[in-house]
Amino acid sequence: MLYPLKFIPVYKDYPWGGRNFEKFGRILPDGIIAESWEVSCHPNGVSIVSEGELAGTSLPELVERYGRKLMGTALPEKDIKKFPLLVKFIDADKNLSVQVHPDDAYAQANENGEYGKNEMWYIISAKPGARLVYDVKPGIDREAFSQAIKENRVESCLNYVEVFPGDVINIPAGLVHAIGEGIMLAEIQQNSDVTYRVYDYGRKGRTLHIKQALDVIDFNSTGRKPKTTGLKVLHPSGSSVTYLVANGYFSVELYEISGKTDERADGSRFFIYTFIEGEGNITWDSGTTSIKGGETILIPACLGEYSIAGRLKALKSYVPDIEENVIRPLKQAGYSENEIFENVAGLAR
Repeated sequence: MLYPLKFIPVYKDYPWGGRNFEKFGRILPDGIIAESWEVSCHPNGVSIVSEGELAGTSLPELVERYGRKLMGTALPEKDIKKFPLLVKFIDADKNLSVQVHPDDAYAQANENGEYGKNEMWYIISAKPGARLVYDVKPGIDREAFSQAIKENRVESCLNYVEVFPGDVINIPAGLVHAIGEGIMLAEIQQNSDVTYRVYDYGRKGRTLHIKQALDVIDFNSTGRKPKTTGLKVLHPSGSSVTYLVANGYFSVELYEISGKTDERADGSRFFIYTFIEGEGNITWDSGTTSIKGGETILIPACLGEYSIAGRLKALKSYVPDIEENVIRPLKQAGYSENEIFENVAGLAR
C-alpha cells in the first residue's frame, strides 16, 4: 500500500510570521502564518497523509504500522521509533528571536529525551538587504556574551550575513542564529522542537532561556563560513544534483531537473523531496502523482524504482551513510577528498 506520500501542512502562528506562503498558491487559514511543518512526526505538530488510500493516517501511525518498510533497513532502532527528520517552510515577515539549539547529549539529558537540533536553511526568497544572524562576532566569549545579555546589547555581539535566493546555510547545534525579516526559507532539521531564545527584540510574553543557551553555545568556532555552494554532479539527462550539507543526522541535495531523472529507493532509507519551484510528476511502478513548487513528498524506503519528470527544483533530504551516499558519488564524479570536505557543509574528517 505504500506510495509517495503527501501530507496536510501543519501551520504555526508565531508572532513574526506573515502571509507569504500564499505565493505557493496555498489557501491559508486566517491570521499570521509563520511556519508550515511539511513532514513531522513530532507531537507538537503531527503530519497527516492528504491523498490516496492512506489519507487521514498520521505519520506516527505509518511508522508504527510499516516500520522499516517505510523507514528503511539502514536506520538505527532509535530513529525508527521517533522518525529522525522534520521538514518545514518558514516565513519570517519579521525578525525571529536570536536563539541556539542543543546537541543530542544536552537535549536528552535536559529535555525529556528529545533529539538535539542540527538544521540547515535554503533561502527561497529574500527582500533586498535581508540578512540573518550567523554566530557571534570573533572574540566574543561566554563571559562577554553573558554581560551583553544583562546590559541588553546582544545585537552588538552578533555576526550578520546578507542573503539572497538560493543561498544555503548550515546551522549546527551550538551556533547562535536568527532569521531576519523578509526571508522565506526551507528548513531541514532533526526531529526536535527545542529552542533556547537569548534575545527577542523586546517582544512581550516570550520566554527567554538564558541559562540553557549559555550552556550550549559554542564560542570556540567563530569565523565559520556561513554559506555553502556545495558540489554539483551533472546527469546525462540534463539534470543535476548538488551535494549541499551532510552530517550524521541528514544529507541535503539540490535537484535541478529538466526532463526526467530516474531514482531508486532500495529499502535502506526513506527520502523527502521538498519542491522549491516548478511542476512535474513522480512515477513509480503502480502510479503517478503530480508535484509542484511548495509541496513536499515522502518516498518510502520500499518504493523501488521511481522517476521525477518536469522542470523542477527540489531539496532531497535523508539520513545518509556518509561514505556510500555522499563521498563515493562525489569521488566518482571527479572531486578530490579535499574538495569534498571543503565544499560540502557539515562533513568532518
